[in-house]
Amino acid sequence: MPCAQRPEYRDLLVDVAHHVATLTLNRPARKNALSPVLINELLWALDDARDDPDVRVVVLTGAGETFCAGADLTQMRGKAEESTLPARGDLCALLLRFASLHKPVIAKVRGVALGGGLGLVASCHFAIAAESSTLGTPEVLRGLFPMQIMAVLEPLMPRRQLIEMMLLGLSVPAASAVAWGLLNRAVPDPDLDAEVDRLAHALADRSPTAIGLGLEAFHAQLGQPIEQAIPYLRGRLMELLSRPEAMEGLSAFLQKRTPTWHDD
Repeated sequence: MPCAQRPEYRDLLVDVAHHVATLTLNRPARKNALSPVLINELLWALDDARDDPDVRVVVLTGAGETFCAGADLTQMRGKAEESTLPARGDLCALLLRFASLHKPVIAKVRGVALGGGLGLVASCHFAIAAESSTLGTPEVLRGLFPMQIMAVLEPLMPRRQLIEMMLLGLSVPAASAVAWGLLNRAVPDPDLDAEVDRLAHALADRSPTAIGLGLEAFHAQLGQPIEQAIPYLRGRLMELLSRPEAMEGLSAFLQKRTPTWHDD
């Protein structure tokens, strides 16, 4: 059953349909810049998606023609607005949250994804962008540096391109972002919604138990020596094989039918 009641958000839109939760950054007048309020609301919404058995996939996007222009610099020097929801963390907590969802998250990028916005893109499991989009790290141009997001960019990008982008404050077109590993692919602008819908529905049709345990194991084994990783993953496979969904999948294969997935 879906969550009985979702929090009321000021700067975030949440829609759940067909096992897909779409989270839309909704500050178009500020190019969906990340304020403390929006960051906190994202943490709440991601936690709700994690805990809602009806949600199998999350799509993260921005309202209007911008994904996210990064941190709201107007609130970095002055008094930041306060959320009406209890605090669950800052940008650091938000970037870490994606690895603990155990559900796939797709970034749908239209317009620009800069600074912290690029950090959100890099934290998602998939990233699909419109061909006209640009992605970058302009922090150094403001006397700052992309400190926190460096940790999520480094595993994806070649080192020389990452250093060049951060030290020069570069913004690059979507085609370059694909070549550098920041995006899965870039598609013609009119096709973006359909492409993300196709991917989200394909993921939602897969076994939620297999995906959940698989993502949990994937993040847990990162950085482990191979001598530890393979035995650990063997244990997780044995755990998965004991689940009803694995039994359903194997039975459906042998009976030449489409499996019916249910959460364990």
